[in-house]
Amino acid sequence: MEEKISMLERYGENLTDKTYITDPAIAREDEIKQCILTLLTPEKSALLVGKPGIGKTAIVEGLAYRIQNDLVPNALKGWEIIKFNITSLLGTSQSEGQIENRVDLLVKELATKNKTILFVDETHVLVNKNTQDNSGIDFANMFKAGLDRGTIKMIGATTTEEYEAYILRDRAFLRRFLKIDVLETDKANTVKILMGTYPKLEKQIGVKFEYTDFIKEKIMAFIVEMTDEYKRIYEVASRYPDICLTILANAFTYALYENSEVVKIKHVYKAVYNAKNVYEDVKKKEIERFKLEFADLIKEENVNLEEVE
Repeated sequence: MEEKISMLERYGENLTDKTYITDPAIAREDEIKQCILTLLTPEKSALLVGKPGIGKTAIVEGLAYRIQNDLVPNALKGWEIIKFNITSLLGTSQSEGQIENRVDLLVKELATKNKTILFVDETHVLVNKNTQDNSGIDFANMFKAGLDRGTIKMIGATTTEEYEAYILRDRAFLRRFLKIDVLETDKANTVKILMGTYPKLEKQIGVKFEYTDFIKEKIMAFIVEMTDEYKRIYEVASRYPDICLTILANAFTYALYENSEVVKIKHVYKAVYNAKNVYEDVKKKEIERFKLEFADLIKEENVNLEEVE
């Protein structure tokens, strides 16, 4: 007899099994608390709604991190969060000799699993049967019964625009969820996020950021200031904190490219100089401000900025 497949193991990513170098959801305690309260509410699931690039997925990873470290109420201890991509649900799979729709297989498996939370990014695709992504499959209807009975606990995430365009139209699906608004972080909290995230970049890229905390925070504050709301070219990732994390990561990458074991001020300058999501006229002013604010470091490290450019 053919083996029964596990959709969760084959197509899911267990976020509670990941190794987190730092807290993935710094300054998002309120949103995480709302998620927890929603998940503890019978027959309700959570729906994170906000603009692109503001860290909705990071909030879910932050909850997984807290479950790992027993920083959640007893009722959530030992739970797993499994991330699923909608594209993984397309088509059929063979289980125990039977060809079955993958959505049906997943719903049946979830009904037998205790302490499992399904995380579905781009949740609007579940209710939008006219996209190429789901080939007309009524995903939402397949999940409704399980959501109603509480055999499926879900965290969804979608943008404000897609929530209004698609999810609001399906009232039967929507009433299974409690909406959690995710706003863009303010400047002070974005600096905290950068300060809390650079150890992850050190680990991933293999380059150290060895300045004092005072200088690090000054660099982070500069990156946040140069990317505030009215200086950005608006694209998918042009929001706090993503736009800032991109510039910071680029500084690390420039150091790696030059075979430097540490990020120096010239690498930060190069990341600022080559930033793509800031208007050119604004960037020119910010470059001059950078030279003034970090003049001592530039002199101390004997940096020729013309060569860096």
